[in-house]
Order: sequence, then structure tokens, then C-alpha cells
Amino acid sequence: MSNRTNSGALGARSIFSLFRQALAGEQQDYTSGSVRRAVFMLAVPMILEMCMESVFAVVDMYFAGKLNNTEAISTIVLTEFVLTIVYAIAIGISMAATAMVARRIGEKDPDAAAKAGLQAIILSLMISVVISIVGMIFPAEILRLMGGSDETIRIGTTYTRILFGGNVVIMLLFLINGIFRGAGDASMAMRSLWIANICNIILCPILVIYGLGPIPALGVTGAAVATTIGRGIGVMYQLYHLFSNKRVIKIRREHLSPDWSIIKAIFNIAWTGTLQFIIASASWMVLGRIIAAFGSSAVAGYGVAIRLIMFFLLPAWGLSNAAATLVGQNLGARQPDRAEHSVWVTAKFNTVFMALVTLLFLLLAVPIVQFMNKDAAVVAYAVQALQVMSFGYIFYGVGMVVTNAFNGAGDTKTPTLINLFGFWLFQIPLAWLLALALDLGPKGVFLAVLISETAISIAGVLIFRKGRWKAVKI
Repeated sequence: MSNRTNSGALGARSIFSLFRQALAGEQQDYTSGSVRRAVFMLAVPMILEMCMESVFAVVDMYFAGKLNNTEAISTIVLTEFVLTIVYAIAIGISMAATAMVARRIGEKDPDAAAKAGLQAIILSLMISVVISIVGMIFPAEILRLMGGSDETIRIGTTYTRILFGGNVVIMLLFLINGIFRGAGDASMAMRSLWIANICNIILCPILVIYGLGPIPALGVTGAAVATTIGRGIGVMYQLYHLFSNKRVIKIRREHLSPDWSIIKAIFNIAWTGTLQFIIASASWMVLGRIIAAFGSSAVAGYGVAIRLIMFFLLPAWGLSNAAATLVGQNLGARQPDRAEHSVWVTAKFNTVFMALVTLLFLLLAVPIVQFMNKDAAVVAYAVQALQVMSFGYIFYGVGMVVTNAFNGAGDTKTPTLINLFGFWLFQIPLAWLLALALDLGPKGVFLAVLISETAISIAGVLIFRKGRWKAVKI
């Protein structure tokens, strides 16, 4: 008994020690040693990072809900649907940066990794300028396009203008974290999002509801101001460490000059990565448009459910990001079998996590939703969405890992094609059929998501097992 007790204590101390090392961000070689340890060391900060990314939208939704104004919530929901295009571009470039930086690190060429990261930043800055101009000139048209009511457009135009005008902080927050992750420096990505969110959590109640001294309460507009400032502070923290030359990535002056051959290579990976996410995200926009036919309460309920789903799915996505880094670095080190083994180990961890999330939503969906919104009609739609879609979470978890493995290898085309067929040729027609033609209402949309996401995950696993991603050169 004594030996078993001592063994358990040693095991607990060992896990705590690894957890502390993962948070500290000590430099690691992920191309050798235990794969389980490598997954753990990367996954801990990546999960915490994604938890913080999901908090942005949840905090905005929570304080907007305190305004007791359904139109304010609809403003956030409809703006976020369109803003997913910005997220898609940021994530696409981030995918490319992670894959390229990880490959160079695996090849033991950190200088080339640093140069690739800087070229990705140059590309993202050029794109963000165009998005800012469009978003600042046409905010009302964006809300109208998404089916927003006249009242939503009236109170939400400034909110939309601020978020699109300041999209550069969204772009850089995603991208620079992708650079750090590719280098295996996941703890730095985690810290930047923690700082950004702490600032947002402090500012949101002040700017949305209460005001402070000469600072007035701005309503839903205050949520946009708080989020943009919070993200901006996170980006400044990232840039400080990126240029401090104390991390794995060390920037030199010559890296700042555009290298169009590298920018082109990043773009070739990024555009399909962006398209991959746009295809998926735009399908959510179309689903939102279908649900808008059933009124503002249905839209608000759908929006609350999506925020909560993302809150719990983003940690799973963070865990799957470990697979992207391990695949990229081990392919760079010419160890494809270790890369594949890393994916299956990560998938097992994600399956367990998603099973727990499924139970949580099935048992506690009502109090969780009521924490976000007290409106009975909104709560009813949100609970229905959570409980229907949660039946496929285990499949989603495995699908996330496989998708990020493709992306980590630089093969962004395969998951893009899977998304194209799965979302646009299957999910959207099925949602229209169930919700409108068969008159199931919003529940038909939720059922379509469950069925299509499960099918997409199964298809991804089958294609991944063929192993063609191992031969991708970047």
C-alpha cells in the first residue's frame, strides 16, 4: 500500500512538474523523446490560449445581454458572422506561418523560420488595410446584407465599423501566435491572449454598461471598443517578445525586407487555408440567414449557442494545434511515422475531452445558457441547439485533429475540398430542406449541422490514413 501511495504521489508531482514546464515555455525538441510528453507540453498552453480566444465573444455577448436589448445581441451575432471572413484570412495566414516555421525548425534552421514569420506579417498587413477601408465605409450595408432589422442597423453600425476598421489587431493576434506555435513556443501565444482578455474583461463592463468618470457607457459600441483595445494590447505584447530576440524566433534587420518568393510560398498555402475556413464559416453565415427567417429571438438563441459551442470547442482546437506543430516539425526532421503517431495520440486526448463536453451540454445546457441570457425564447432556442449538436462532438474532436495535421504538413488543399463538399453541397441544402421545406424550423438547421459535421470528420480520417500528406514539400 505504501509503495502504491508513493508511486501515486510521484506521478502527481511529475504531472504537476510537466504542467509547470509547459506554462513556463522552456525550449523543447519535439522531434525526439516521448510523443505523449510532447503532446502534453504543447497542448497545455495551446488549450489555455484557445480558451482565451473564445472568451472574447462570450464576454461581449454576456455584457450585451445585460442591456436587455435583443437587437444589441443580434448586432454582435450578425457582425461576427461577417467578421469570420477576417478570422478566416487571419487563420489561413496563421496556418501557413505555423506550417512553414515548424518545418524550418524541424530542419534545424531557426533563421529561416524567423524570416518566414516576418514575411507572413508583411502579407497580413497588406490585406488588413483593404479590409479596414471596406468595413469603415460600408458597415450598415454589411448588417443589412445579413438580414439585420432597421433597429439593429441603427444601433449596430458603429460597432461593426470599429471591429472592421481595427481588424489589424485580429489579424496579428492570430498570425503572431501561429508563428510562436510553429516554433514550439506555445506558452508565449497563450500569454498574449490572456493579457488581451484580461484587458477586455476589465474594459467591457465599463464601456458597455457602467461608464467611469468622464467615460460614458456606450452600449453595444463599447463592446467593440473594449475588444479592439484588449486585442491591441495583446499584439503589442507579442511584438515586444517577437523582436526581443530572447525566444526561439530571433528577428534580424534583414528579415524586415519583403522577400516575394517566400511571400508567394506563404500565400500559396494561406489562400487555401483561408478558403478552407471561409467555406466552413460562410456556411454558418448561411445557416444564420436561414434561422433569421424565424425572428430575432431565434437569431439571438443561435448566436448564444454558437458562442458557447466555440467556448468549449476552441480548447479542443487548441489541443489539435499540437498535432499541427508536431507534424510540421517531424516532417522537417524527416520522421513521417513519428508525425503520424503524434496525430493519433492527440486524437485520443481530444476524444476524451469532447465526450466530457457532450455530457456537460446534455445535463447542464439550461443553466449555462441562462448565465448568458435570461430571455425565455432565446434560452429555448440556444438549449435546443446545444443539445442537438452535442451528439456529434466526439466526431468533431477527431476531425479537428486530422484537419490540423493536414494544415501542419502544409496540405491545406485537402481539408478545403472536404469542407467544400461537406458544407456547401451537403450541409446547407440539408439545412434548407429540414428547416424550411420540411418545416422543422431552427431544429432542422441544428440537425443538419450534427449530420454533416459527423460525415466531414469521418471523411477526413479516411483520407488522412492514405498518407499522401507526408510527401508535401513547403
